[in-house]
Amino acid sequence: MERPESVTVDQCWSMDFVADNLFDGARIRALTIVDNFSRECLAIHVDKGIRGEHVVSLLELIGDAHGRIPERIQVDNGSEFISKELDRWAYEREVTLDFSRPGKPTDNPFIESFNGSFRDECLNSHWFLSIEDAREKIEAWREDYNAFRPHSSLGNLSPNEFVERHFEAGNL
Repeated sequence: MERPESVTVDQCWSMDFVADNLFDGARIRALTIVDNFSRECLAIHVDKGIRGEHVVSLLELIGDAHGRIPERIQVDNGSEFISKELDRWAYEREVTLDFSRPGKPTDNPFIESFNGSFRDECLNSHWFLSIEDAREKIEAWREDYNAFRPHSSLGNLSPNEFVERHFEAGNL
């Protein structure tokens, strides 16, 4: 299934979940949200359980903090993404929820690639002592990823640099 290529910031975001453990074996989940065009990681929410209303709250926080909302969001068919709360949020804001085909992670390559880097460079590199410790270490990694990690697909700019130049050039 061919999806339209993103040609501007906030045209399409992708969301997905990554699971990990605290040092004591307690499960944690991370909701990752990435802008497909700029590769900017807009947020990583970490908790023991994340439901549809948490997804909506995070999208609201991003909107309030950055004044940004996507035209489309690519997601898989997880229960958090097919929730009434997320459906209502998207409908009220005219955001299209673009669901992957079941069992086809290749339908959402940007988030799968991001989550692979996130796992290799952050989750596999840290012991998390608590939820708070995980949140702090993951947020530090996210900030570094956005501010200092050049991407060849962005002309060797970091996501923050790319977004800044994109908006400076009058691309809205």
